Amino acid sequence: MKRSAVYFFVLLQLTLQACATLVRVPQHPPDVARGAPLEAFARVLARYVNEGGEVDFPALARDRADLDHYIAYVARTPDHQFATANDRLAHYINSYNALSMYNVLEAGIPETHAGLAKVKFFYLRKLVIGNRPLSLYQYENDVIRPLGDPRVHFALNCSALGCPILPRTPFTGRDLEAELEREVRKFFAEARNLLVAHSSRVVYLSELLEFYPEDFLTAATPSWIAYVNQYLPEPIPLDYEVRFTDYDWTIANSRRGSVRPQASIRAETPVGTFQSP
Repeated sequence: MKRSAVYFFVLLQLTLQACATLVRVPQHPPDVARGAPLEAFARVLARYVNEGGEVDFPALARDRADLDHYIAYVARTPDHQFATANDRLAHYINSYNALSMYNVLEAGIPETHAGLAKVKFFYLRKLVIGNRPLSLYQYENDVIRPLGDPRVHFALNCSALGCPILPRTPFTGRDLEAELEREVRKFFAEARNLLVAHSSRVVYLSELLEFYPEDFLTAATPSWIAYVNQYLPEPIPLDYEVRFTDYDWTIANSRRGSVRPQASIRAETPVGTFQSP
């Protein structure tokens, strides 16, 4: 890398750090009456998330005690307290999803993450996680992704319509393997994420996969289609062309007045027949 480019990136990093703000932690003591923190988050998911994974943010903003209870727990709980690797990863996924919802509320329920809003939401807003301030970008890329399981990308939800559908129950360490498999298969069963046009020999994939090529393209799965084929009942020919559909950064707010799009490509493209098991 040229020296000028190094200087640019150093300057950019310093600028981002200078512009960062710390999102407040709910300032109330642990609420014993609300039960275990994960139970409180489970109530949030059950009450305010619909079957399409969209959140009723205005209603949640009026009744946020359960979410605040869980966020306060995330803020003070170090990850070394979890007994198993699966317990820890389940905590990471649940806390990321909850922090994203909390970040939307604290940002005033914006309409989209697109453009400069993305920089502010993912990079500049720091949240307290395990007694240390981290942005959602840092949490995902410095803490979660290094664990080496690409399936987390189908479980993490940043409150945008392009994200995998947010489940209405938390992830659990005990059943995490089955839950992650469920989410990957559910993701690829949606036409918006995977369409196969056999007549033109083209596969349309969600841009989500293109964001993380180093996680999906490995010696075992050297192509996008090779990765996807692991989760399909009928494999796609490996020589098909792959095209990526644009990610929708619109906030997944169930009150926004429009439905989740099923696909962002041409209507005449035939829909695949893959279904969740």
